[in-house]
Amino acid sequence: MKSIPDLCDLYPDLVQALEPMFSNYGGRERFGGEIVTVKCFEDNSLVKQLVETDGYGRVMVVDAGGSIRRACLGDMLAEKASANGWSGLVIYGCIRDVDEVMATDIGVQALGVHPIKTDKKGIGETQVNVTFAGVTFVPGDYLYADNNGIIVSAKALN
Repeated sequence: MKSIPDLCDLYPDLVQALEPMFSNYGGRERFGGEIVTVKCFEDNSLVKQLVETDGYGRVMVVDAGGSIRRACLGDMLAEKASANGWSGLVIYGCIRDVDEVMATDIGVQALGVHPIKTDKKGIGETQVNVTFAGVTFVPGDYLYADNNGIIVSAKALN
């Protein structure tokens, strides 16, 4: 995968860049793929369900409402996502178990880190449009990320 700046230069009319508020916490510095969305707030039940499915070529975009009070992803879910072929996760919220997540072959970008896990009440939605960081994420569109930033496109980019 080309760098995010290169993709922006090559496809200026096809990409939207997220506002710069995310940090890279995964073991994979560059990742990209088809978007699968989760909308939840301080409840990662649906994230847990999705990481257990075949994620090949896909990126999970989690709208956790920007919560910095709970962690929506930890080491066990990151390991499960990696084992099931997910390219990465972008979380509009926090993660935990940072050292373990950084050692896992998965891309993870999030707002920050918090040691307390979320509740599991089964509340949330999947495969709905979500909006944060100045961009609307549509299931089936594409997301690309590296240490330079995150972009989305309605079309796959090379």
